[in-house]
Amino acid sequence: MDIELLQASAERVVGRMPVLGNTQPYGLLHGGASVVLAETLGSIGSALHAGEGRIAVGLDINATHHRAARSGHVVGVATPLSLGRSVAAWEVVITDDEHRRVCTSRITCMLRDAPPGA
Repeated sequence: MDIELLQASAERVVGRMPVLGNTQPYGLLHGGASVVLAETLGSIGSALHAGEGRIAVGLDINATHHRAARSGHVVGVATPLSLGRSVAAWEVVITDDEHRRVCTSRITCMLRDAPPGA
């Protein structure tokens, strides 16, 4: 996927991914690649929020694809919708090089104590 993490905190996670190499047969950014980017960013933010000795486990993700991306990069910005002790939910907005919205995703992670040895 070649995702590059640009910023990561419990309040905002930003990542960048090339379109090239992440396309479907028509040469457009694959919708699944957008979902991978969104899940990566939301999961990182959830893990940072959960803190030491805790883990984030994906519970739900959805995505709405607004426009095609054919070249360049897409950037995902994850911002929290809700950060609790047991659940964290994020909105991830993915835009193209012209700052046009390509995809909007929402990811929810369950926060748990890390299992022994993890």
